[in-house]
Amino acid sequence: MIVDILINLMIRQAIIPLAGLGTRLLPLSSVFAKELLPINGRPGIEYILDECDDAGIKEIIFIISKKKEVIKKYFFNDKYYKKIIKKKKDKRIEEIYKKILKYKKKIKFVYQNYPKGTGDAVLKTSKYIKDKYFLMLLPDDLIMKKNCSKEMIKIHKKFNSSVMASMKVKKDTVSRWGIYKIKKKIDNNNFIIDDVVEKPNKKDAPSNNAVIGRYILPKKVFSLLRKQKKGQGGEIHITDTLRKLIFLNEVFIGHIFKGKYLDCGSMDGYIKSGLEISKL
Repeated sequence: MIVDILINLMIRQAIIPLAGLGTRLLPLSSVFAKELLPINGRPGIEYILDECDDAGIKEIIFIISKKKEVIKKYFFNDKYYKKIIKKKKDKRIEEIYKKILKYKKKIKFVYQNYPKGTGDAVLKTSKYIKDKYFLMLLPDDLIMKKNCSKEMIKIHKKFNSSVMASMKVKKDTVSRWGIYKIKKKIDNNNFIIDDVVEKPNKKDAPSNNAVIGRYILPKKVFSLLRKQKKGQGGEIHITDTLRKLIFLNEVFIGHIFKGKYLDCGSMDGYIKSGLEISKL
């Protein structure tokens, strides 16, 4: 009985939506997957994988499209590495290959070939999620110095609930973000979420606590996503489904993380991210 309870509280799987077009990083993303673009000498996706690994995640599901199969090739290019290692006898290349093999053991791929929104991307993973809760990370949001996913898993274990990352933003910038309406404060870094308001104006914003791309979600999200109607832009938005879960009294805790946030999804943010990481 105790073993079953402990297993239910474990977060062993993570999903990472990677099928997006990356238009904010054009022209680079027209020929290359934005998640493989180097940030301070490393592909951006590796920072996310390291966060998962350090948080104890055992399986990571990448949601890609046929147009982004270069991501799959990056992790399954064994023939090339074996050939070059045999020829060059270079310790550095051997270490790179070992690291890729380590990642590769944890990764599974599913496809979202048409851009129908993050909700649709999440739904593609439904048959692979085994436990009651799972982790989702958005790759454009890097959180450095402190492992946000690890801290959120601790909160999940304590309260046996869903958890979403948050960051306080300037009140003048709330219209750029999804903003939490707070039901009740738990402590200085955690609160119970009452609602999520997408890009409110300054006057109507319920707080200045913004939504950041880390989520611990319940498996029951899939049953709602299957019935979810298309929203703005003809896409299925995960936020719409999460709001429904909150209104159905599913407890969602907002966690104000302590790490350094970097938005690498835009050209300006991508450039700044490399500079900031080089200082860490």
